[in-house]
Amino acid sequence: MGRERPSMQELIQRRGAAGFVGRRRELDAFRENFGLPPEDGRHRFVFHVRGHAGVGKTWLIRRLEQTARQEYGALTARVDETVNSVPEAMASISAQFDRQGRPFTAFDRRLATYRQRRHEAESIPDQAGQQGPSTGGIAAARAGLTGLGMVPGVGALAGAVDPVPLAEGADRLRAALSSRFRDHRDVQLVLDPVRTLTPLLVGELSKTAAAVPWLVLFFDTYERLAPLLDPWLHTLLTSERLGTLPANTVLVLAGQTRLDPGRWGDLADVVAELPLEPFTDAEARQLLTAKGITEEPVVREVLRLSGRLPVLVSTLAANPGAAGDLDDPSATAVERFLRWERDPVRRSAALAGALPRRLNEDVFRAAVEEEAGAGLYGWLRSLPFVADRTGSARYHEVVRAPMLRLQRTTSPRRWSAAHTRLAETFARWREAAAGELSPRDRWRLEAWSGPRLEEWYHLLCARPSAALPGALRDGIDACGAGPAVARRWAATLTEAGEDAGSELVHAWGRRLVEALADERRRGIEVMGLLLARAELDTAGRAAALVVRGWHRRSVEELDGALEDFHRAIELEPGNIQAHFGCAAIHRLTGNFAAAMDALDRVEALEPGSVWVQRERGETCRRAGRYQEALALLDTVVEADPADHVALGSRGQTKMALGRVQEALADLDRAIERNGDYTWALIRRARVRGALGDTAGALADLDRAAELAPDAPGMLGERGEVHRFAGRYEEAIALYDQALALDPGYAWALGSRALANEALGRRAEALADLERAVELRPGYAWAVAQRERLLTSGDAPEGGRPDGPV
Repeated sequence: MGRERPSMQELIQRRGAAGFVGRRRELDAFRENFGLPPEDGRHRFVFHVRGHAGVGKTWLIRRLEQTARQEYGALTARVDETVNSVPEAMASISAQFDRQGRPFTAFDRRLATYRQRRHEAESIPDQAGQQGPSTGGIAAARAGLTGLGMVPGVGALAGAVDPVPLAEGADRLRAALSSRFRDHRDVQLVLDPVRTLTPLLVGELSKTAAAVPWLVLFFDTYERLAPLLDPWLHTLLTSERLGTLPANTVLVLAGQTRLDPGRWGDLADVVAELPLEPFTDAEARQLLTAKGITEEPVVREVLRLSGRLPVLVSTLAANPGAAGDLDDPSATAVERFLRWERDPVRRSAALAGALPRRLNEDVFRAAVEEEAGAGLYGWLRSLPFVADRTGSARYHEVVRAPMLRLQRTTSPRRWSAAHTRLAETFARWREAAAGELSPRDRWRLEAWSGPRLEEWYHLLCARPSAALPGALRDGIDACGAGPAVARRWAATLTEAGEDAGSELVHAWGRRLVEALADERRRGIEVMGLLLARAELDTAGRAAALVVRGWHRRSVEELDGALEDFHRAIELEPGNIQAHFGCAAIHRLTGNFAAAMDALDRVEALEPGSVWVQRERGETCRRAGRYQEALALLDTVVEADPADHVALGSRGQTKMALGRVQEALADLDRAIERNGDYTWALIRRARVRGALGDTAGALADLDRAAELAPDAPGMLGERGEVHRFAGRYEEAIALYDQALALDPGYAWALGSRALANEALGRRAEALADLERAVELRPGYAWAVAQRERLLTSGDAPEGGRPDGPV
């Protein structure tokens, strides 16, 4: 049931709207869009408000929100940079619709489960030391990563994936969560909340849209939100993978920069650009007149001081005495404001409040230091240049920058002491959040990484040159935590350098941001920069090489990865991560003897580790030494019957030995212990297909597809099931789809060749085999099949083309 009376906030906003001036063109364009039905080619689904700091973007979108609600009956929600994840953005939207009398019951219920399960995941002890080296470990769940697509080696699927977790312990992560949660859907919810929650949110939006004229979603400070929300919003607008948005939905984005053309270029015909410039002279004068400021000397001085930037015009209009004192024509708007404020405690609080990047009452108290100023937080939030962000506050950049510059240049010692005090405060909060986390896992926990970044910001402001080496060294672990964390770390250096007036720190920040531009490369280029230019000690250089090695492995730069691991070992002979990296690379390249030698060195460093025996068994299996593999894996399963990775590997080994029913039993147990074990689901589908259980095989592949959709390997596996069942046309159609997604998928070409041959299409089969050999000159099975067809034309030997297993 809708609310009958408006809230106090709405009434206050309405009164403020009455004094809104300027931006008629932008308002008219927004209004006209509501007069065009969504089916009309002129209708725009996205508005993008952009302009420099202080130009009035937030001011305008608040007016647009009031217009949408009051004039067109829209339900609205506004998201800004206070959200730190896509689930937080969705939660904010749901809460705001609830306040408008439209609760999202199903979504909120699942969101509550997500928050509870994530909280439970945070209490899972880190088992990395018992189950093998981890560069990500259990903390990935604590961070609520948006899917395992960010984790090297997970998501590429059948044939192309080493089944044993290599780079970041993803399967150990799933196993730990599966042991805690009975429902596999809860495991997936923690690991990939975006894919789970978004369809529910979209469904709620669709139900609500059927009952109201319009839905309008606003995203303010989009220059900060874009790295977080761009992929999600683009998917919602261009794909049905996460659900279908109702057509009467309008998005409004507001930021300083242009939209990324690489992502938004294909949507140019549905996006309306609203670039903003400073107020015209007439608009600024209109605002001043509305505030009762009409004396021409004062008006002229306000226009000079403000540069007609709306935020400064508004600030000076609210404090006419700040502009009325004309004795110093060189004074800035901020200096005039502080001169107007006669209370020394308030003056000091206003300046101190500018030091942190973001404010809540706890941060403000730490910044002010004086108990007398602690009660001034409410006053501070009421100032025109302080934006209220739902429980937190942020100075407008146009005002904060000169306030910082004033403090830095007036008293460098006081500046340094204040930032040092704030750094110590954030350090205490960080230490309280660390708990039992291992050092390399802490960066993924927002309660730890958030204070850590603020700590570095203030240390860099206090003593730029002295703090820079430590900040750069810490970035190695930040990059190991993934691109999102790495970007926040690099941006912190950029902002600290700018605010501290340090070109050295600012230049480092710019270079790091540029090096992280291609998310697929993760931290490869950043590690190169640090190794070449940063002052790293031996341990730091080894750590950087290990992180770069795993990242290179994730993009298949195997020679470079192996070189990095070897260099790390030269620096630190006892580095388990580096030795294990060597084993992983050697196994991928088929150098199984070298892989076993590397595992020998790992075992010497960590004697008695069961996980090392599992890796040995998996290496033997991939080398075709099945009896050795079975003996090793039997030992692992006996020591830990719940080790689903070892069970899956043993099941595949038994399948290779022809013990099909035993293989099925092991795979059943592996999947029972981890319902999201994609690799085992695919292998069980193969076993079921070979046993004639086509329905069971397809059910396994359906489940695997839910976990890793749109993968060519999944389509290839589905094709195999149909081929084994004698449904050759269906199989070929699926191979065609897989090859359309990945033209270099040689394994699918080999399978399609067998299906074509079964249908009597000898020429097509030969063409597929020729192409497979061209793509993979060492593809022995395809070479043998091609020679067979060219010579005897006998029936094919073996039912499945060889490939990675």
